Amino acid sequence: MSEILFFDSTLRDGSHAVDHQLSVANIKEYCSHIDDVGLYVVIVGHGNGLGASSLQVGLSAISDKEMLQIARKELKKTKLGVFLIPGFGTINDDLLPAIDIGVDLFCVAAHCTEADVTGQHIEYLCKRHKEAYGVLMMYHMASKEKIAEEVLKMQSYGAKGVILMDSAGASTPNMVSETISHLVKDVRVKIGFHAHNNMGLAISNSLIAIQNGALIIDGTSRGFGAGAGNCQLEVLVGLLSKMGISTDLDLYKMMDVSEGIVSKIMKKPQEISSISLISGISGIFSGFANHVKKAAERFNVDPRDIFVELGKRKMVAGQEDFIVDVAMYLANKKTSEKESYDIESLL
Repeated sequence: MSEILFFDSTLRDGSHAVDHQLSVANIKEYCSHIDDVGLYVVIVGHGNGLGASSLQVGLSAISDKEMLQIARKELKKTKLGVFLIPGFGTINDDLLPAIDIGVDLFCVAAHCTEADVTGQHIEYLCKRHKEAYGVLMMYHMASKEKIAEEVLKMQSYGAKGVILMDSAGASTPNMVSETISHLVKDVRVKIGFHAHNNMGLAISNSLIAIQNGALIIDGTSRGFGAGAGNCQLEVLVGLLSKMGISTDLDLYKMMDVSEGIVSKIMKKPQEISSISLISGISGIFSGFANHVKKAAERFNVDPRDIFVELGKRKMVAGQEDFIVDVAMYLANKKTSEKESYDIESLL
């Protein structure tokens, strides 16, 4: 029996790729067909988690409650999971209703240096005898020693495991191996990894995470996700099979769901565009892409410059409002430089 737990975030991270417009039919069809593949959990909801549907980060086509009720009816062999970022979601408004619907597993996420904000949520879930996992987003922004401190906090709250989220696809292979190997020596809980493909490394980085002791892999069917997408689960499972590593997953069924269902939900194939690449290089969350493109067009600046400037300012998910400020700054800077050049040409 495989030790690796596979978390499927197709109906969560994939929401980013379709502007959070997953439909009733999308959720029902995906859950009904993926249920007997052997995955540990299918995580469902808005890309930014419970309570995140908003004008700031995008309005969902249907409510959290409706999404979870649909998925709950279809998932009989696989756990139903949700994702929550404290601030977007709350205990009373979001966790409690999710528990009542029958959600089995909860991922509570925070920026990689702010595990403290997850404490009351994870402790509450444990008191309700629910399976809780911590998630540290944008983990590339902190040292492995600092990450270990934050993992230990989540462990003390009762988390069964902690997933490192490479939110910007900024990880190098060495970063993954050094961080994961450091953590598995220092903590009791399972360590997981969620990759993004901004620099074409989602599969290899997930494999490296496993080789260094990660026991949870969070990915998506067909790589469906924000920006350049996630670790494509069926590809990783195929690679592991080729290497003689057991996963207990039905690869053919995973491939059938990817080809027959997810390909039809996607607006376009996942690819590494120049925007995805620059967000990975800059270390900025892939989900910023649409906001950056709109701001770049509005203020007539290069979207790549916006990403670079956001990287310098170390912006993280939830700070989408700053994208317009950065675009305005770059536009004013460009105008100022042009005016300076024009004056000099007259001298």
